[in-house]
Amino acid sequence: MLPQNVRSLLEKQQYRIIGKHSAVKICFWTKRRLTKGMACYKELWYGNVQSHRCMQMTPFLGCNYRCTYCWRIHSGDRPGYVWQEYPAEVESDDPSYIIEEAIRLRKSLLIGYKSNPLVDMRVFEESLNPMMVTFSLTGEPTLYPRLGELIEEARKRGMVTYLVTNGSMPEVLEKLSPLPDQLYVSIQAANEDVFKKIARPLVKNAWGRLLKTLEIFPSLSGTRRVLRITVVKGFNDSNPEEYSRLMEVSKPDYVEVKAYEWVGESQSRLPKEAMPWMSDIVSFSEKVSRASGYVKRGEFEPSGVVLLSRI
Repeated sequence: MLPQNVRSLLEKQQYRIIGKHSAVKICFWTKRRLTKGMACYKELWYGNVQSHRCMQMTPFLGCNYRCTYCWRIHSGDRPGYVWQEYPAEVESDDPSYIIEEAIRLRKSLLIGYKSNPLVDMRVFEESLNPMMVTFSLTGEPTLYPRLGELIEEARKRGMVTYLVTNGSMPEVLEKLSPLPDQLYVSIQAANEDVFKKIARPLVKNAWGRLLKTLEIFPSLSGTRRVLRITVVKGFNDSNPEEYSRLMEVSKPDYVEVKAYEWVGESQSRLPKEAMPWMSDIVSFSEKVSRASGYVKRGEFEPSGVVLLSRI
């Protein structure tokens, strides 16, 4: 699926490749919890999370979007780094194998923290046994055809499951069983013109497919439903009230309004000024709140995020 130079680059960036199409990496907040005792906002807001025991991984490295704000490398971003991201024809690895390898490789990445004097040994020992898995990291998880089985395998091992999707595969979400404990849909823009400029989709009718996902979102019961709006300053923040229409259709339990971070490969696509200040996010979220009726429940400056809720 990936040419060797791309695999080598990802390995250098501390990704560990699993089989033919998956990967795992230590989350930034797992590291922070180990060395500084700081918790991720998900732990503070949602309750069923322990930052040091969260396994961040993807079951599918390919993606059908080429979002300008994405930190990962896209085909063509660097000279010589060219491959077919989508559609990617590859035989699917077994879900049990993917989960077991992710746990093993994550442990190998964590083992160096054992000798770090800043790390509490009790917290370190706990970190080796993940109690939750977030299917995000990179790529689009819903392109993995055995996603429901993967969620089931994680649950067999006692893990809480989070899934982050770009909403491009409504037919997958509609049939997904079991659903994850928490389901995120990322929103790149509030209208089609801006969406096309930011998401740069490789799939046909991507905007229509996203709208279909938002339409079926209320029917996906038994999971906590969250919309994530990534704000890119000067690109998708001119009409915050527009997002309320998407919220009215999708009726999420929560909305995370989150700042784009000028990191990774996105630095070659966007100017540093596109990264909002926390004050920008607070102001933007207040306008979304007034237009939608959703209420502010919290803010977390280290991640540049504000939480809105309809509850």
